[in-house]
Amino acid sequence: MSMSDDNTGHQGSAGEFRRERSQPLPPHGRRSSRSGRFIVPSAAVRRRRTALVLMSALSVLVLLASGISWGATAWVSGNINRSDVFGGLAEDERPENETGALTFMVIGSDGRDGMSSEDQDALNVGSTPGERSDAIMLVHLNHERDRVTVVGVPRDLWVDVPGEGEDKINAAYAYGGPQKSVQTMEAVTGVRIDHYVEVDFSGFVDVVDALGGVEVCLEESIEDPKAQLDLEAGTHEVDGTEALAFTRTRATARGDLDRIDRQQQVVAAMMDRALSTETLSDPAKLTSFLESSLSSLTVDQSLDAAALNELGHQMRGIELSSVDFAQVPIADMEHWTDRGDVAVLWDEPAARDLFADIQADRPIGGGETAEEEGEDGGPSPSDVPVRVFNGTASPGVGSELDTQLSQAGFELTGEAENWTSRDVAGTQVRHGPGMTEEAAYVSGMIPDSEAVEDDTLDGEVQIVIGFNYTTFDIPESEVEEEPAEGAPPESPDAGSAAASTAEDNICS
Repeated sequence: MSMSDDNTGHQGSAGEFRRERSQPLPPHGRRSSRSGRFIVPSAAVRRRRTALVLMSALSVLVLLASGISWGATAWVSGNINRSDVFGGLAEDERPENETGALTFMVIGSDGRDGMSSEDQDALNVGSTPGERSDAIMLVHLNHERDRVTVVGVPRDLWVDVPGEGEDKINAAYAYGGPQKSVQTMEAVTGVRIDHYVEVDFSGFVDVVDALGGVEVCLEESIEDPKAQLDLEAGTHEVDGTEALAFTRTRATARGDLDRIDRQQQVVAAMMDRALSTETLSDPAKLTSFLESSLSSLTVDQSLDAAALNELGHQMRGIELSSVDFAQVPIADMEHWTDRGDVAVLWDEPAARDLFADIQADRPIGGGETAEEEGEDGGPSPSDVPVRVFNGTASPGVGSELDTQLSQAGFELTGEAENWTSRDVAGTQVRHGPGMTEEAAYVSGMIPDSEAVEDDTLDGEVQIVIGFNYTTFDIPESEVEEEPAEGAPPESPDAGSAAASTAEDNICS
């Protein structure tokens, strides 16, 4: 996980987090210094231990749900900070979860307000006031509880923050803490967030140190004086402070995208180290691990001892090969905003495919598009006047569809505009009484859309984009033939989100 000292321009207070604690005794076990000796357990033991509840965010929660007794789980639960993340969200404005899967929003908070100047200097994190989210991940646990998908979200992604307007996605935390962060993520992705997990600078360092460090590897050297990081190409064993610098630095060619890759590499390394050492089996190590890191962890109120214990039991068979990592597809890394700073724009069609898969509890890239329903002899694009409205909080999706419709030969009656509300769940193709056939033709090109008759419309079809919008399938008859000889090749298909497993991310 990475934390940053960048200032988003919004440093509003996120409010106080209420902490609810219980006071059972910690699990029994002797205290001893770390031996540094690695014990690789058998496959059977590994399967019993591998409850990767939220390893993509913090090894703590994996260990806490990895076969610990109920008493220990209750003690751990009572020592985690809790925030009323979902209490103020209107249920009828949130995406639904009808699959039984669970999606966690995981945030690395870069607040320094509670840190001494000595700690700030030791971690090379600066002294910028206020709090922002920096490392942002969606962690999806499927219905069968046998696969985890971790999606890295760029902190500078340009989105519509509900009630605040367009801004970088990490500014949502500054506007309203965890609650505003969850509200924003749900609005722009259409994915239901079931649980929230947050860890700060010191918590991340403590977790890595409690594991005895982690192994990272580089194809090219990194030198970042600001982060006090100087690593040659190759494999390195790093402690918590070095791991923090490794995941925070932006001193590489792809900036934030490289940083997300490094975050995921460190997460995989933490998983591997936790599962291949005696951290899980040695009571002293486990107790020390938990005591050193719980105070830096904040979760939603529903992630209590019973929920953690249930997840630990359900996920006892998950292994590294069952954890997939991916990134939000990006269209522009250097988008100049109206206020004069640089943000990141995602690839709207590809991103919507990705999040539609997550919301539907499908493997990434596993969604199937609906077949066209138009019949031979029916309408053609040039016969259908169309107007696009964006009913979601994601900027730019309407303009993108405008371009695709125009390329397919449709007649646009005007430029795309925002719909009267920004929380439309399902995409609608609205039409007057005399254009039923034309609306069905258009709806057949937009998977999961619904044709809706509107008596007030006359002479055009209106497409109202909802959260379930993923793609526009241009009719084959309208697709141009292959480019002429000598023309540059098309870019690779952005719609298939490339993913790697945690096993792939281990250096060895």
